[in-house]
Amino acid sequence: MSTVRGARERARIEVTAAIKDEARRMLAAEGAAKLSLRAVARELGMVSSALYRYFPSRDELLTALIVDAYDSVGAAAEEADARAAGAPPRARWAEVCGAFRAWALAHPHEYSLIYGSPVPGYSAPLDTVGPAARAANTLIGIVRAAHQGRGIALPPLPAALRAEAERMTADFAEGLPPEVTAALVAAWGQLVGLVSCEVFGQFNRVVEDRDAFFAHAAGQLAHAVGLPSV
Repeated sequence: MSTVRGARERARIEVTAAIKDEARRMLAAEGAAKLSLRAVARELGMVSSALYRYFPSRDELLTALIVDAYDSVGAAAEEADARAAGAPPRARWAEVCGAFRAWALAHPHEYSLIYGSPVPGYSAPLDTVGPAARAANTLIGIVRAAHQGRGIALPPLPAALRAEAERMTADFAEGLPPEVTAALVAAWGQLVGLVSCEVFGQFNRVVEDRDAFFAHAAGQLAHAVGLPSV
């Protein structure tokens, strides 16, 4: 009986992977707004009722693709930080930012799904929150380690923003000064903006040496959050 159960589970994993792969192909060809279970089923030679046993709705399939994308870019960030273990904070920061950019350039359609325009009619469930935080949490971890080690320079923080910075610190950056949390949130937004400009073509005929430009910009972000230079 266990052998039969194991074979069924393997078959389910294979079919689920095939459904996701076809859905990603459709995302690349037509965009998330046009994704439909019927179209996926037709391309795979399945009847719609069979596909619904794996993903009961388009939104559940989208959620699975979104979670996979967040986990993939999060893993890329974590692996880059692990490779830079023992390096100075700014070097670790640069490695993680570079890995985030490299993943985006290698997976533009998945990047667009999670950092591009919202999909009409879709609202991301709580299942996506943990995976979505992985890449950013890697950067937070670098800053926290620096703060607990040699220390970091506190960025300026307007009095009017202090209460909000303290709230954000309590929510996702415990142990960091509120000044640093506010700077981190701004840095994350700028990092996503830089990568989005490159992925979506906004740097065309503007930035030629993009590797050098990105390295400089990532270094400026490291400075903005107070990371020591050595």
